[in-house]
Amino acid sequence: MLQHVLSRAIAGYTRHVPLSRVQLLGQAHSIVTVTTCLQGSHRATPIRKIHSTQSPRPSSTHTNGNDTIYALSTAPGRAGIAIVRISGPGCLEIYSALCPGKWNPKHRYAGVRTLYDPSSTTLNILDTDALVIRFEAPKTVTGEDVMELHVHGGPATVKAVLSAIPRCKTSSPVRYAEPGEFTRRAFENNRLDLAQVEALSDTLSAETEQQRRAAVRGNSKVLGRTYEGWRQQLLAARGEMEALIDFSEDQHFDESPAELLSSISAQVNTMLQSIEHHESASHRGELLKRGIRISLLGPPNAGKSSLLNQIVGREASIVSQEAGTTRDIVEVSLDIRGYLCTFADTAGLRTESTPHPGRKLEPVVIGVIEREGIRRAKEKASESDLIIALASVEPLPHGKGWYIHYDAETINLASSASRAVLVVNKCDRLSKDKLMDLLADFKSEVGAKADNTPLVTISCHDALEKSGVNEKDPGNIHYLMTQLVEVFKNMTGLPMEMQDLLGVTERQRQLLSACSEHLDDFLEEGKERDGRECDIVVAAEHLRSAANCLARVTGRGDAGDVEEVLGVVFEK
Repeated sequence: MLQHVLSRAIAGYTRHVPLSRVQLLGQAHSIVTVTTCLQGSHRATPIRKIHSTQSPRPSSTHTNGNDTIYALSTAPGRAGIAIVRISGPGCLEIYSALCPGKWNPKHRYAGVRTLYDPSSTTLNILDTDALVIRFEAPKTVTGEDVMELHVHGGPATVKAVLSAIPRCKTSSPVRYAEPGEFTRRAFENNRLDLAQVEALSDTLSAETEQQRRAAVRGNSKVLGRTYEGWRQQLLAARGEMEALIDFSEDQHFDESPAELLSSISAQVNTMLQSIEHHESASHRGELLKRGIRISLLGPPNAGKSSLLNQIVGREASIVSQEAGTTRDIVEVSLDIRGYLCTFADTAGLRTESTPHPGRKLEPVVIGVIEREGIRRAKEKASESDLIIALASVEPLPHGKGWYIHYDAETINLASSASRAVLVVNKCDRLSKDKLMDLLADFKSEVGAKADNTPLVTISCHDALEKSGVNEKDPGNIHYLMTQLVEVFKNMTGLPMEMQDLLGVTERQRQLLSACSEHLDDFLEEGKERDGRECDIVVAAEHLRSAANCLARVTGRGDAGDVEEVLGVVFEK
């Protein structure tokens, strides 16, 4: 009520004095500041949130930023060197306790010191020839005073040093760091943005070269600055709409509500296009991070297990002349030229009335176990990013020639997949000319389903039997791998100017998708239908929801659940 009275008082004072929108917004901000002080715990109005250019930092509920924290920064276990990192106001006091009588090391200089037990009266030595490096705030990894102790990496030495640090006499509490707390302090002190924090997690978990490259791209500040820029743009737009809502009766504006909505809608449309690029790129980046899932599909005895063994270089799957040997799914992960791939060898696909050229239609008995294996194979194919559909060169009855045996459902699954490669195995059985004739017949039978799908001929038999012979590529397996890598590049590649978008994480993508939905709702609300004008209040609420999604992406907003988001991210 008090806020309403003050608002009307200022509105009356300015009734005959035309003001710019900027002046009105500043005036509204002053009103809310005054009323907030008078009302105590009453919640601030939306205008205050809009014009707060520096959103408050989320504070931890389970840690104290004034504590001095320490932790082992290197991997646990036996090593030549172990690094203990200390961050906080008590760094120099800890140094004085561990190295009594020694001058403080210079900023960013390394000093060789003997470390002593601070609780011992007999100068009990913890480690000799330890390296001590001191970093002064704010230009440190956490933005606070930081000290690193490079000690000998024996488990007993590391344990002794870690146990001695909390026994040092300091003016502030000293405790072992919570998971991710060093990174959290770096974020809170503006040394890292949230996108960089997530990229750091990806860097630490990267196993392949392509994963490393994607993580490095996300480690720049480009993504964080972009998302924060979008959020500020939405806040500014919402601020103009809030001013129109609160002062439209008392002030004259240069733009009508319709003109203002049109201007903001143009900005929103541009933002939606950019968000779409980020969402698309996130899928490509996610393929690099979690790996490309590949299913080997085909009829029984087409050579799926043999091909898997050739790809991984070992007997990962059982190979037999008996059809239906593979009943369950055999999965193997490996690094193929920097791409993490997970291959799945599946049960052969067939029906109880599978026809064969030159033969009468003979019923095939499929048992319960094989039927379950076929069901799992189809399910795995639906989850895969790439399908390798196998066919094979087989003899016709009575020695009447050869044909390419394939499963029609496998071809259908491959044609409906986002990416697929057709592979014809056992090509060593024919001469090159006869093989080309068979391939032409095969393509005509498959028809448009094989269009724009790479087709590779291989021989797992030659790859196995002639691997020691002086042949450049027995069985054509290396050529197949080259073709797969080209497919991987098409699946994950981006233009040079968009390489930074590979750092977009799945969490960020989901929030960007939610932001897009709110912006679409705003555009829908802005349309005039059946003579009904737009509801400015509802439209402004859609912008608020979109901005809150971006606040959760950057971690810099005042949305209520940002703190929960930070906790999940830092603990990684």
